[in-house]
Parts: sequence; structure tokens; C-alpha cells
Amino acid sequence: MIAKTILPFKLVPTDETITPHAGLAVFGEFLRAMGVDEEVRRFLPRPGSGRGYAAWGFVQPLLLMLHAGGRSLEDVQVLQADRGLLELLQVRGVPSADAVGDFLRRLGRKGGPGLRRLHRRVIARALGREDRTAYTLDIDATAIEAHKKEAAFTYKGFKGYMPLVGHLAENGLVLQHDFREGNEAPSDRNLPFLHACLEAMPRGKRITAFRADAASFQKDLLDTLAGKGIAYAVGARLNPAVKAAIQAIPPEAWRPFEDGFLAETEHRMQAMDHDFRLIVFRRRGQGSLFEEDPFARLTAVAAHREGSAEEVLTWYRARGEHSENRIKEIKIGFGLERMPCGQSQANAAFFSLGVLAYNLYKLFLVHTLGPAFARCQVQSLRFRLYAIAGKIVRHAGALLLKVPRETFGLLHTLRLGSPRGRSRRQGRTATPRLRLPLPSPLRPPSVPMSPFHARRCPATALLPRMHPYRPLHGTASAPNTAFYRSSPATPSLQSRDLGYCSL
Repeated sequence: MIAKTILPFKLVPTDETITPHAGLAVFGEFLRAMGVDEEVRRFLPRPGSGRGYAAWGFVQPLLLMLHAGGRSLEDVQVLQADRGLLELLQVRGVPSADAVGDFLRRLGRKGGPGLRRLHRRVIARALGREDRTAYTLDIDATAIEAHKKEAAFTYKGFKGYMPLVGHLAENGLVLQHDFREGNEAPSDRNLPFLHACLEAMPRGKRITAFRADAASFQKDLLDTLAGKGIAYAVGARLNPAVKAAIQAIPPEAWRPFEDGFLAETEHRMQAMDHDFRLIVFRRRGQGSLFEEDPFARLTAVAAHREGSAEEVLTWYRARGEHSENRIKEIKIGFGLERMPCGQSQANAAFFSLGVLAYNLYKLFLVHTLGPAFARCQVQSLRFRLYAIAGKIVRHAGALLLKVPRETFGLLHTLRLGSPRGRSRRQGRTATPRLRLPLPSPLRPPSVPMSPFHARRCPATALLPRMHPYRPLHGTASAPNTAFYRSSPATPSLQSRDLGYCSL
């Protein structure tokens, strides 16, 4: 009896080189354009013998795996099986999961300083491309559950780790991170972490504002911020002194705000060098037959910033989007909600590489994909770009990546600013340039794009319409020549929107 399937198609094997991650090759090319490979070779330890993989041989597969959606070290086997992607990126081999684990353990023991210098180098180059000089720093701790032998219990009741992360609110980059044991309180060593963030800022860039939750409600930290002229808004712990200050607020000082009432007073902690604004928000609540804590619906914010109480409270609440939600994207989007190794130092190295992958993802959105993808989460980016399939062929000495016509415009647009391979004058052999095969000049003009596809792929909509009779480069008789004619209604392509972040 012949088994029947529901849908009328047949599966057949092929020996052709096909990759399900053709879009991921664009991100791999972006890494080369950023010079990440050179920085990794410069700062991370070299292999112990000439037969081992270099640091870039481990870091590149990890970055690609995390961007593609890998959740564990065993997922590097997917890259090992993707011959097409490895050929596009000129990767000769991918280490096994066990080898990657050994690398993380070595990196955790002696690669910490190199990882910190690598992160600072990427941040310095990224901020150097921006005209902005003043930034807002948001810091927050997050719990990672990990039932490892060396993991300690967190204050939430499970074993794991408690890393502290500092974001720049304006661009979403992680400026600094500190991977901590689970039994370390979120309020520990916040002042040294602030100093590390200030030192990580490149020359000409500075932190002018600071936001954090009640874990940073500390006298020394707030005095340091005020002494450096940094405006701040920090959640206030409702200790007896703060409660007494709130009870001293007269009833007429409360005014309606959103779904509650708002009031403001001044306060100073014991042995503190300056006064700060204590902004209190009281939520409305349903009446209760039982005795209720009068402070249960109160939220207090210690602020040292100009503006009305409403403006300062709204600005403080924005850290939920700029810090807390971005930490969720780091953990869930890049697989950092679980740690792969049993050793804390190895997990710290893995977390650091995950943060590097996140920062490169943010730079990829801003400097390559443009405003249309500015708020795109990594899950959507995988679906819309990384999961594009392609076929790899060689023709006349060139490496060609054939992709569906519907996605050709997007990929071609993203690669317009790609830098060419290094020349021999720079001490390296020039690498063959990957080409996307352009449509033949003898083919009819492409079918106009539907409004739905234009909305889904805005970068493709910017491409000029192809015309078979008007060449843009070369002559009409030249083979494999692209012919374009720009429509008057088509906006011109700007290199700053399409080019790679060439640093």
C-alpha cells in the first residue's frame, strides 16, 4: 500500500548548494564591514597551538547562531550543516559544541579584560558615528534562572545569576554589563558600576542623565551624580524617613494626575550633601472592608532634574521601555535566559558575547537597515531577512547568490554600501566579492510591486524600476549589465541609509 500525503507535492534530494539563511550572510558581511573580526583577533586570547581555531573561529559562529535564533551551544550544528552559508561567508569550518564550550571556559578564565576592551571599542566606534554628545544611562539588574552546580540562590527563590546591565536610552546600546552571582543583591556595587559606565564613554561623549529603580537609592551614588552635574530620577525606597516626609505633605498639595494623585516635597537622606525632589504618586484604589496599608498604592521617585513633577515622573517611567524591555529582548531574543555551562566564568563569557550580539544587532538596524526597521525586534528580523533562502552557484569565476525575485531588491539595497575585500597592499589577499545576480537586460521589465509588498519591504520599494533599454553603467552590449530608469516619483537612494557601518 502506497502512503498518501495531504498536499500534492513530493520531496526529492538535491546536491545543489542551497542555504535557508541567505539573509544572514548580509549580517555576516556587516560584521566584516564593522571590523569585528580584526577587533576579536586583537583583544581576545590566541589559540594555544597552531592547530586550534582562532578566537574569531569561535566568536563568529556564536554571533551568527544567536542572531539566527539558536538557544544552546548544540545549535552550532545547524551552521555546520549549512554549506551554502559557510561558502558565502568564506568559513572553512565550524567548531563542535564541545569545542565551543571549552573556548568559553578558557575565555572566562583569562579573557575578561579582552572582552571589556572589545565592548568599549565597539561602543566607541558606534557612538563616533553619531552627532549626539549627551546620553541618558539606564541601569537595571535582571535574574537568570540556572540550575548549575556553581549557581547561587537569588532573592526570587531560584538558583541562577543576577547580571547588572546599563543601557543608553537614545540608541539602545548596552554600555556596560556586570555578570554577578545570584546571591548578590541588585543594590550591591552600583557606585563602581556607575564609574565603569562613565569611563566607558568615548572622548567627546558624556552621560548627562541617569535613571534606575529603588536598588540605586543610595546616598553615595546620588551625591556622585549631583556632584558631576548629572540629572537623575531614581526610585525611592519607602523607608521610615521617606514615609515621614510623605505624611508631612499637606492634603491641598495633592493634585489629580492620570489615574491617581501627585504631590512633591523635598527630602535629604542622613549625611547627604544635597537635597532632592521627592515626587510621590498615589494610585486610586477600590475601597476595602479590611485595614489597608496607606503606602501600598504609593510610588516615590527621588529626582534631581528640572521640569514639573508630571514631566519628571513621565520621564522616569520611560525607563520601562528603554531598559526593562530591552533586557527582555536580550534574554529572550538572544537566548540569554539560560546559561550553557556549569562554570560561572564560562557563563559570564557567554553572556558578554550575547551582549555583543545584541549591540551589533542594534547597529545593524540603525546603520544598515534604516528607519523602516528601527523598531524591528530580532524575532521579526529573522522572519523578514535572515530566513530568506538562496542558491549558491559559481559562474565565470564569480560566486553568485540566487534569491527569489521578491527579496532581491531588499538584499541588493542592503549590500550597496558593502566595502570590497582587502587588497594585497594592506597585507591580505583580496577575497572574491559575493554578487547577487542582476536580471538579464533581455528580460522584460519587472512587474510593478504591490502596495502590500511595498509596506512589508520598504527598502525594496526604494529601488528604481528596471528598464531593458536604458543602461546606468557600461554599454548595452556588455553582458550581465544592470539597466535602470528611475521614476520621478521614486525617492533617491541615500548612502547613509543603505551603506554599512564602515568603521
